[in-house]
Amino acid sequence: MAYDLKDVKMPVLTGKALRAFAAALDGRITGPGLVKKLMADAGVPRLAELKDLPAPLFLPLAPAPEPAPAAGEKKQRLTSRLVAIFRREPSSTAPSTPPAGPAPFRNSADFAAAYKSGRLSPEEVAERFLAAYARFNPQIRAFIAVNPDDVRAQAAASAMRWRRGEPLGPLDGVPVAVKDEFDVAGYPTTVGTAFLKDVAGEDATAVARLRAAGALIVGKANMHELGANPTGHNPHHGHARNPYDPARDTGGSSSGPAAAVASGLVPLALGADAGGSIRVPAALTGVYGLKATFGGVSEYGAYPVCWSVAHVGPLGASAYDVALAHRLIAGPDPKDPHTASAPVPEEPNWGREDLAGLKVGVWPTWFDHAEDEVVAAARAALARLEAAGAEVVEFELPGLDDARIAHAVTVLVEMGRSFQRTQEHWRALAPATRINLKIGQSAAGADYVAAQQVRALMVAALDEVLQRVDLIATPTTAVPAPLIPKAAETDGISDLGTVTKLMRFIFLTNLTGHPSLSLPAGYTEAGLPVGLQLISRAWGERTLLEAAWALERTTERRRPRVFVDLLE
Repeated sequence: MAYDLKDVKMPVLTGKALRAFAAALDGRITGPGLVKKLMADAGVPRLAELKDLPAPLFLPLAPAPEPAPAAGEKKQRLTSRLVAIFRREPSSTAPSTPPAGPAPFRNSADFAAAYKSGRLSPEEVAERFLAAYARFNPQIRAFIAVNPDDVRAQAAASAMRWRRGEPLGPLDGVPVAVKDEFDVAGYPTTVGTAFLKDVAGEDATAVARLRAAGALIVGKANMHELGANPTGHNPHHGHARNPYDPARDTGGSSSGPAAAVASGLVPLALGADAGGSIRVPAALTGVYGLKATFGGVSEYGAYPVCWSVAHVGPLGASAYDVALAHRLIAGPDPKDPHTASAPVPEEPNWGREDLAGLKVGVWPTWFDHAEDEVVAAARAALARLEAAGAEVVEFELPGLDDARIAHAVTVLVEMGRSFQRTQEHWRALAPATRINLKIGQSAAGADYVAAQQVRALMVAALDEVLQRVDLIATPTTAVPAPLIPKAAETDGISDLGTVTKLMRFIFLTNLTGHPSLSLPAGYTEAGLPVGLQLISRAWGERTLLEAAWALERTTERRRPRVFVDLLE
């Protein structure tokens, strides 16, 4: 079976060249021909040549993980589900003591333990956060907005609850960052732009659920403009920079959340992922990032950048952080009909000693299509999974390049359509963002429908593989964090070759909706983090997280160059 993903060699555009190219795309005479050439280079015309495709699948909604209740049980089952959603009760089969964070990182359980013991209070941690934010944010641009008065007010309320012995939940007083794609009451939602400035009157559902568990929402985190690329470039709010090396990129578009977690400013952040936007920055900054099953977490209150490939999920310092956040934010939301079949996730078994019986699928040709140091670190992580009892099983998956094209068409068309509501601000966008949106707005309806036919084909193909294995493993990205060119600081950058390498392993599950997790695998010789991606069946997040926990216990974690320990 042929493996058909290839490296792409394209000119890197910055500065005057980038601005000129974006202007040429906008031109009435030059634009149509350039767009046609770009689409041809991306392989879009090939979609029209594909034969015997199934009916299109416009939303990759997975069926509910349990059979529908009998008529007499329906009311009781619904009541039980609502109680679980709003109380967020812990699983009766899971250990009651959560694991501590992997040194040098602190996780949410470490903060809760410090508050419970009285060693520190949320007010003290809030002051430490604000001091560290003032010191480090100019270096890494993790946050675009922090309200010190609001942070202090939240911390004071949390401290009062802890003194009374009545914390709201496991996140009470724990600092949490929120990607600027989500509404947070009292903050503008800019989505990384210079022109979206409306102040939110209420929290997005995912933010509200974190806040209901006591989360100390410390501010809005940076992102790539409109989430239009898997990098941290943003000429409006400053480029997010990697805490392991501030001369390098964080990845994106959830760049600020990743930088905030990796630097120790927070143990947990909320992100969104339409094309690797959680997993890519998690990998490049050495943290955990979970893209949940499509429809598992409410999109209400998230800016509608796109619809059928978008996923909400957490980034965290440990497997426990992302598991806890996922359990809190997932489940049905009447404000988002796509979540109607979503279960309330089960808590992972933190006492699981080994991975005996777990089958991990690997397509060696795909797995090894990355830089040597990335492959070495990812292979070492795979060996640690085997040492923990997992069995590695080889598989093949046809049609990956068709899936790449289908994902690109889908996300760009949907983003292009979404932006039409604010088309009058076209010239306020960065040139690289305009290039992507122009392609999406120029695509034919037939191309979009063909992409959804490919989606249906790939959902079935991936489901078939996941009937034979429990997880699929790949590197998360094909390269470690790239350098940020100085010429990119003003207008950003268009670098299709690097973008292709960043997205090589991650686009598939945005298209199919399957859950996937990036976790730390190791480091390059230069000390840059490498991520391992795990993919599971729909609603298989517990399996992902238990495998991640097994690896966490045997994976080295290094202190980033820009780092603070808020508990010391």
